Amino acid sequence: MELRRVVVTGLGALTPIGNTVEEYWNSLVNGVSGAAPITYFDTTHFKTKFACEVKNFKVEDFIDRKEARKMDRYAQYALVSTEEAVKDANFDFDRLDKDRVGVIWGSGIGGLETFQEEVMNFAAGSGVPKFNPFFIPKMIADIAGGHISIKYGFRGPNFTTVSACASSTNALIDAFNYIRLGHADVMVTGGSEAAVTIAGMGGFNAMHALSTRNDDPQTASRPMDKDREGFVLGEGAGALILEEYEHAKARGANIYCEIGGGGMSADAHHITAPHPEGLGARNVMLNCLRDAGLKPEDVDGVNMHGTSTPLGDIAESKAILEVFGNHAYTLNLNSTKSMTGHLLGAAGAIETIASILSIRHGIVPPTINHFTDDENIDPKLNFTFNKAQKRDMKVVMSNTFGFGGHNACVLVKKLEM
Repeated sequence: MELRRVVVTGLGALTPIGNTVEEYWNSLVNGVSGAAPITYFDTTHFKTKFACEVKNFKVEDFIDRKEARKMDRYAQYALVSTEEAVKDANFDFDRLDKDRVGVIWGSGIGGLETFQEEVMNFAAGSGVPKFNPFFIPKMIADIAGGHISIKYGFRGPNFTTVSACASSTNALIDAFNYIRLGHADVMVTGGSEAAVTIAGMGGFNAMHALSTRNDDPQTASRPMDKDREGFVLGEGAGALILEEYEHAKARGANIYCEIGGGGMSADAHHITAPHPEGLGARNVMLNCLRDAGLKPEDVDGVNMHGTSTPLGDIAESKAILEVFGNHAYTLNLNSTKSMTGHLLGAAGAIETIASILSIRHGIVPPTINHFTDDENIDPKLNFTFNKAQKRDMKVVMSNTFGFGGHNACVLVKKLEM
């Protein structure tokens, strides 16, 4: 069967550096860091006292207060980013076949704050199990997609992907495949996360995964820098409206780009550490190129996973050199996590949005906070350090890798009629 073409017709973002797509993009281009001292809880006894929180967000501006109390923050973020994306897509709901519109969402952890609060309240109590009746539906990782479909009446395929930090990229690839295989005409996809909590920060600190640069949070996320020492935890959401090309064209939709392909792989190496030679990262990019029917030489840039961890950045850089060969030196590479921090399961969504906007505007956002070259990373690679660069971007790949060795890569490209 002939696969159908899939395009992007709507975007929504709620991030540590902007609460709309426009704010997010402006901050990316200007190299704004979202890292700051944590405001959600007392960090006195924590090794890391900062994160990339969503700022100036009032849920009651978007969701009825009574309804919002039934949702964990990760689900609230999902609904708000989706609202922006749906408005951006500009559907005529009277003519939209909602049986052909689905939702595939991604979250690595789901309602961690809800789980934390309920268990802590029980532990502090008398032993009588007095739990909130909304405890389970607030906590489960699939509920964000449920809320989205309920709000808009979308009755197509609906589920959640969980692959740690690759979750929303896997969701996007699944949504892409459901449309091109003919199972839906429109898919809402993306991811959300709200793990800046006592349990989230404490757990990642116990793994020695987070930066502890408490004296200078804004420069703590340092992808590819010699002195990087861990990632900065972020939160938020990104939403994308994927649509079958002819369906979008028939209604005169604004088309951002085309989804060219998606790749997946496993490291099969370690529960948290990447394969030291970047084997899984290499395979996922090759699989993505193969799915898109493109050659390495066709690619203009890669939004790297680039978390600012000692091992991860080296492994991914090695993989890029292996996949692209000498063409790697002509690529614009970048890590927007240097600004947003690491949104875990939502990372793939907001980073794909950044890749799409780099094509639309002909600008590559920078990798900020680079001070010292790492002798283990090829200095001839262009990581777009510290300042955005103008470039006609036609094809961009976005990498996301998760604990457990889960790798996902999506390729976006300029629309060719």
